[in-house]
Amino acid sequence: MSALIPSAIRAFAHRRMALSALRANSSLATRLKRYSHHMSIARSLESAGGVQ
Repeated sequence: MSALIPSAIRAFAHRRMALSALRANSSLATRLKRYSHHMSIARSLESAGGVQ
């Protein structure tokens, strides 16, 4: 059984929020801004936390 890494959980959560942002009932600019924001956080968590 693999151990859960807090940064991996947060990165996964931000990826889910990014995908939810794309499906939101907002303007395209707003959806893209929210998607980019959450994906940048997920990428930084993965690179800093050693998530595979």
